[in-house]
Amino acid sequence: MSNKYASALAMLVSVFFFWGFVAAGNTILIPVFKKSLDLQQWQAQLIEFCFYIAYTVGALIYYTIGRVKGKDMLNTIGYKNGLSIGLLISAFGAFLFLPAASFESFPLMLTGLFVVGLGFSLQQTAANPLAISLGTRETGSSRLSMAGGINNVGTTIAPVLLSYAIFGGTGTAENTVLSLDSVKIPYLLLCAAFVVVAIAIKFSKIPNQLAGEQETSNYERLRISDYPSLWMGMIGIFVYVGVEVSTAANLSEYLKLEYGKSEDAVAPFISLFWGSLMIGRWAASVSAFQVTKLTENILRIIAPLLAFGLFLGINSIKESTDIAIFFPYLIPIAVLLVAAHFTSNMPATQLQLFAGLGIVSLLIGMFTTGMLSIFGFISVGLFCSTMWPCVFDLATSRLGKFKSQGSAFLIMMIMGGGFVSLFQGYLSDVSLLGIRHSYWVGVACFVYLAYYGNLMQKKYKTES
Repeated sequence: MSNKYASALAMLVSVFFFWGFVAAGNTILIPVFKKSLDLQQWQAQLIEFCFYIAYTVGALIYYTIGRVKGKDMLNTIGYKNGLSIGLLISAFGAFLFLPAASFESFPLMLTGLFVVGLGFSLQQTAANPLAISLGTRETGSSRLSMAGGINNVGTTIAPVLLSYAIFGGTGTAENTVLSLDSVKIPYLLLCAAFVVVAIAIKFSKIPNQLAGEQETSNYERLRISDYPSLWMGMIGIFVYVGVEVSTAANLSEYLKLEYGKSEDAVAPFISLFWGSLMIGRWAASVSAFQVTKLTENILRIIAPLLAFGLFLGINSIKESTDIAIFFPYLIPIAVLLVAAHFTSNMPATQLQLFAGLGIVSLLIGMFTTGMLSIFGFISVGLFCSTMWPCVFDLATSRLGKFKSQGSAFLIMMIMGGGFVSLFQGYLSDVSLLGIRHSYWVGVACFVYLAYYGNLMQKKYKTES
């Protein structure tokens, strides 16, 4: 990473932290509201649905504004300004949690999450191409993985902090009556953080335009049909976010039904799932730094172990958590490191291999029992860890001046997190597939991702 871009990238990745914190926090809210309001599993998944559908609605709004004005929105207002505005929108959504908590209103809480998602949509549209452009083209996906690694610091911390906020240090799911007052302070702090970072970004060195891209007075419309890599990548983002979110969102129900774990006891497992994405992204991000090959290989081992150590440290705070049960998880981590080593900076190859490993993980989860089964489902997070930068890179690398529009279309497809979670939640009913075999939905998602990676690999070989 060039020193020219270091400070700008450091400020940019702070935004990724917020995305992760809120997304992982949702997975703790799901079992709580399911029990307190006596919801069915698919109804509880409305938390994920409202949050992730906001990405699509937001992207459509921003795209429509560009069409009406005849100018690309981000190229007009600037990428940096887009980030600041998006953060302020999310701040308002987080603030809505205060009246939602006071009135114990599930619809108002869903509205707050939706507004937060609207802001995230604009932030994502600006931040992802910025992360890729702040440095050399060859290490673009590695920088995006590094930003994703910061994202997953938020996802790892959020389940633990919100579990404390809802259940307290000694509270349990059995003796905790629904009182959303406990989430007021976390979301008020989140609201304040959004505002502070919005102001900081406004005065940062983050560029308002992508390298080599200039503001244009005439809006030229992107024709998706002209770019198969883009529209197929849109499907890729849909199913990738879908399998990632639905695996985590339904995990608490699996742990409850299969192993009798109460709502307050699932936080460490949810934390490890999201921590797995952090582990994988920290391993992949080392290529973004200008170091020798030997140093890079050493860091590729040290970084994920530090990430795993961070997970253990966070979850050891609660005395009732036995972190020793998680030590065997070093085995799938080792598998990840080997796979990442041989596919570094090869997005199409990495996408295929990691999709295959994701399928194996889900099969282990469905057809084994005990901690092996649980680790199978959790390790899906490891192999999802670098799929976002892989798909994003493959889908936008040939778009040129249409990159910001293409980014907006890709962000729209984050709605897969809501739709796939809702679909799997519906299939998890005992009269259908049941919670264990509902994970066949994830297998189907990984099959498509492997297909897309293979197709793009063949396409790029033909063009070279």
